[in-house]
Formats: sequence, C-alpha cells, structure tokens
Amino acid sequence: MPYKFSPSSLSLLKECPRCFWLHFNKGIKRPDTIFPSLPSGMDKILKAHFDSFRDRDELPPELKDMNDEVTLFDNAGLLEVWRNNFRGIQWTDEKGNLIRGAVDNILQKGKKLIVLDYKTRGYPLKEDTAKYYQDQLDVYNFLLRKNGYETEDYAYLLFYHPDKVNENGDFVFHTDLVRMDISVKNAERIFNEAEKVLEGNMPEPSDNCQFCEWVDKCNLHD
Repeated sequence: MPYKFSPSSLSLLKECPRCFWLHFNKGIKRPDTIFPSLPSGMDKILKAHFDSFRDRDELPPELKDMNDEVTLFDNAGLLEVWRNNFRGIQWTDEKGNLIRGAVDNILQKGKKLIVLDYKTRGYPLKEDTAKYYQDQLDVYNFLLRKNGYETEDYAYLLFYHPDKVNENGDFVFHTDLVRMDISVKNAERIFNEAEKVLEGNMPEPSDNCQFCEWVDKCNLHD
C-alpha cells in the first residue's frame, strides 16, 4: 500500500515508531490537541510581507545582512504551489510512496535555491532551538533536488518572538536569522526508515511516549 508522507508526519516516526505505524497502517491517530491560531496568522502575514518586497525586487529588512548575495524567488506562481499544504513540493518513489512538503519561502543565489522557513515563538532562542527543525529543512531540500533543482548545502530559519509593545499599542518582534547546514542523506535515511517500519510488524513504543503509556495503563484495567 503506497503511503503519503510530509515532514510533520515523518517527525512522528522519531517521536514514537509505534504511533507512526498505527497512524499509517491502522488509521489510529493520536488525539488532536489544541493548536494556537496565532502562528498561522503570523505565517500568512509574513508571506504577504515578503511577497511585497519580492514584487519590488528588494530584500526585506530581516535579510539585509545578506548584502544582496541572494534574491527572493521570483516565480510567484510556482512558489504559490510549493506553499500549498495540499500540493507543495512532491516526489513519488518507485513503490508509489509520496512525500510532500510546503515551504514558507525560497531564496535564490545564482542558479541555486535556498529554503527559508519562518518560525514564531514566545521566547528568545535557546542554544538548541534550531536543531529541532533540522529534519524538516533536510526534507525540503531533498524534495527540491528530486524535482531537478539545485540547492545550496544550507538553509535559513527566521525566528520571530515578541520584544515589546510600543506606547501606541503596536507589537514589536525581535528576529533571529539562523543558518543551518542541510543533509539530503539524512532526509533519505528518514524516508527509507519510514518505509522499513511500516512494512514490518508493529514496533515497540518509544520509552517517553505518553500516548502509548496511557493506552498501556488503560489496557491493564480491562
């Protein structure tokens, strides 16, 4: 049976192989949790913000330190497809398994593309904050290369967190631009591991999976 993956669904494999297996093979999904709407609203505004600078062939203030080494991806129609959660950048392997990812933005440096992803958070960055998005960036670059595009061996995370409120009530956000080395081999490893797990028997849960722990405790009382 062919599977459809995304960076977020593949992250479940790292969290708990059993939850991942049940999700895809049995349709048993983790309970939905409340998802704050603010990040989605920020994402929409940021895309419009960057698009306005692209239309003027300029870089926004957040990227001025790049000294015009890059430009914003100028194919607005294609970027709209790549941003769409139901379309995105896609690739299908010889077994029919599909992996799809929706990017926030793309930079250009000569003939090569660079992934730019926005992140909104409530607090300043910690030393290890960026590493949690490594797999996501690797998968995006994997997909771009599978579609015939050249990419640089790095990507960018652009973090926004609230800094202060001006006297007129306007919120001011602090930004941090973090360069991340990417590894397409890591994305390939994740994809291959996902197929291997799903084609096998139901695996053991991870040691720290609270969902599986809760189910196991309930079963003890049956």
